[in-house]
Amino acid sequence: MSDAPTLYPTLLYKDAKAAIAQLEEAFGFRRVAVYEADDGSVMHAEMSYGNGAVMVGTKGREGVFSEAMRGAGTVGIYVVVQDVDAHCTRAREAGAEILMEPVDQDYGSRDYLARDLEGNVWSFGTYAPALGG
Repeated sequence: MSDAPTLYPTLLYKDAKAAIAQLEEAFGFRRVAVYEADDGSVMHAEMSYGNGAVMVGTKGREGVFSEAMRGAGTVGIYVVVQDVDAHCTRAREAGAEILMEPVDQDYGSRDYLARDLEGNVWSFGTYAPALGG
């Protein structure tokens, strides 16, 4: 793995575009990438600050992650792992609820989703955002 962070809080907002603007303007985050759906909602955005980053998206979209987050609040955690399948097996054996089995994504990552004992949603995958300088 590179020197990129391996932990990315994932924040979902009703108005992700406004949240991105506030993160930039009020808190000094830098917009790294923003991907919008045809309807203009934010599918995925990356915001950096120092050597860390957050991922941002629009709450209530379709998909496994959005469905898992529907009753879980507005924050999920994304963690970069090298071997997604082995990590998923370990999580399952330790009693974590697997919400999405490991799957290859169109953007090149291999990911899975899990829920911990308190209901928090965790995403684990091979994708590590390139934050630049």
